[in-house]
Amino acid sequence: MLIAGFPAGPFGTNCWILAPGANSEAVIIDPGMESRAGIEQVVAEHHLNPVAVILSHGHLDHMWSVLPVCEGYDIPAWIHPDDRALLADPWAGVSAETRMMFASVVGATDFAEPSDVRELADGSLLEIAGMTFTADHAPGHTPGSTAFRMMQTGAEPLMLSGDLLFAGAIGRTDLPGGDHAAMLDSLARVVLTQPDEMLVLPGHGET
Repeated sequence: MLIAGFPAGPFGTNCWILAPGANSEAVIIDPGMESRAGIEQVVAEHHLNPVAVILSHGHLDHMWSVLPVCEGYDIPAWIHPDDRALLADPWAGVSAETRMMFASVVGATDFAEPSDVRELADGSLLEIAGMTFTADHAPGHTPGSTAFRMMQTGAEPLMLSGDLLFAGAIGRTDLPGGDHAAMLDSLARVVLTQPDEMLVLPGHGET
C-alpha cells in the first residue's frame, strides 16, 4: 500500500494520499490550505489517478482546497452531513480571531460545495480505489468529525483520525460546534476499542 502525506498551510494540516500502490487509483484525505501543489507532486511521482476526496471534518484548514481539487480531477467529496454546511461557509466553524486573521487572504471568500458531494453515515463502508474504509462518526471537535479505518487482510490496521486524536494529544473542543463530552465519548468508543498495533494518521503532527 502507498501512504503519502505532507503538512500543508499555516496550520501544518496533514494531507494524506492513499493508494493500493503506484500506477493505481488513489484517495485524497483532507486537502487543506496550500495543499494542491503537494497533491499534484505525489500524483505525478507515483502515477496515480485520484478518484475521491474524503474529509475528516469541515474545518477550513482541512477543506480549503476541496473545491479546486474535486473540480480539477472531476471527483466527488465525501463528508458527514453534520459538517456539510461548512463546505460553503467554513467561517461558521472557526473563532472570531481566525476570521479576522484570514479576512484579507486571497480566496477566503470563494468557498462553495464541489459539484458532487456525498454524505457519510456512521459505519458506512466506502469501497474506493481498491480499498475499503469504515467511517466512524466521532463528534467532539466538530459535530460531523469522522475517523476512517482500514482493516485489510495482511496489512497493518490503519486509522485516519482527523482532529480526533494526535500523537500525545486530542482535538480541541473550544471552537464553534465543539463538545468536550462528545469528544470523550468518541475517544472511548472509536479509539480505545481499536487494536494497539493500529497505525494512526492524524490531521496534524506525527503518526
